Order: sequence, then C-alpha cells, then structure tokens
Amino acid sequence: MSESFAGKSVVVTGGTGGLGRSVSLAFLEAGAFVSVTYRDSAELAALQKEASANASKLDAYSTDVTEDSAVAALFESVVAKRGRVDALVNTVGGYIGGVKLWELDAKGLDRMLTLNLRAGFTLARNVAPRMMKQGAGAIVNVAAKAAFDHGAGASAYAASKAAAVAMMDSMAEDLRGSGVRVNTILPSIIDTPVNRQAMPKADFSKWPKPEDIARVILFLSSEDAKVIHGAAIPVYGGK
Repeated sequence: MSESFAGKSVVVTGGTGGLGRSVSLAFLEAGAFVSVTYRDSAELAALQKEASANASKLDAYSTDVTEDSAVAALFESVVAKRGRVDALVNTVGGYIGGVKLWELDAKGLDRMLTLNLRAGFTLARNVAPRMMKQGAGAIVNVAAKAAFDHGAGASAYAASKAAAVAMMDSMAEDLRGSGVRVNTILPSIIDTPVNRQAMPKADFSKWPKPEDIARVILFLSSEDAKVIHGAAIPVYGGK
C-alpha cells in the first residue's frame, strides 16, 4: 500500500502504544498525515524517532479521549491543521483479568467501561458528523477476541469489549448510505512487550504481531475495503 494514503488525514488514538505505534507508522509509510493521541511522553519520543523522515507528517496531542470536550478540541485542531479527517482508528483500551466476577469491585468495571467503551463512544460521536459532512470517512475500532470468547476471570473486560462491538455495529447502520464506513477488529493477545512481560511463559509465536494487525487496519481504512461496513474482523493469528 505504498503511498496509498498520500495526503490523507488520519487520527490514531493511543497512537504511541504497542499496537497504536505500528498503526501510526504504517499510515505514515503509506503517505498519510497522522495525528496521534498519547499520554506517555517517552512513547511519543520513541514514535517520533522511529518515524524518521516521516516525522514531519506526524502531529501529537495529549488528549484524554474519554472526555467529550477534550475530544471535540482534538478534532477541531486536526481539521484546522489538516482540513479534514479521512480515517479514525481507536486503539485505546485496558485490561483487567484473572479476577472472578464476585471478586471484582465496581471501580474495576467502571475502568473497563471507560477505556473500552466510553472512549470509542466519545470519539465516534465527535468524528461521525464531520465525516458525514465530507460524505466519506472510515472508522476502525479495536475491540478483542474476548468480545465473543468469554473466558474465565475477565468478565468486565469481555463485557466492555462486547458492548463496544455492539455499539459500532449499531452505528454502522446509522451511517449506512452516508459514505462513512465503520468496522471493528478483534485481536487475540497481541505480541507486545507489555504482554510478553505479563505472560513470560506464553508461546509468543502464536500471538499476532502489531505490524500484521496494522496492515488489516490500513486495508479497512482504504478504498479497497469500500464494500466492508459493519463488520467485526478476527485477527487472531494463523497458528
């Protein structure tokens, strides 16, 4: 997909994290102007360094994507600088696992709903009207395999990801015929340093790589995927 996004304006929320960094770099390599949200300055510096010659096409915003006013300001800034938003990829999320439902407190549930559901809601409700006005746009939300595969010890996580899939699926119907497409991807455990550290005895070779998932996201955001709308795409790895 070399230069397939030349001149396009793409927003990647959580764009400096384990998956987000790979997504941001892939869009930059494809010619896009990429606006990332971040919370960790060290992660941003690492992304800027890795972007190398493409760093001039990278904009960064320290934004709490669960806060409506902050998200509204984010898109106002991106549009003011880049003119439009052609694609939004939301990689923001969190995980609580290894806890039986009756051992999980309400704060844990609230945290999962905030990171895995509210963030996507706040972003989508702010960007959709802009994309509808353009008559075009692509939204890709990152959920998880756990949205359908409800393992033990992850009740709040699974519930929040399942809700996120349902929310995006419903919004896709709201947007049908508008020129704006909405899809979800469903990764299994992603091969990131954080996940390797958390599960050191796991077989990492079975985990999908961030750069492989990024290619799926670029496809879903591209005109090559213009007939894909309201889908939830498994990206579990091939092993």
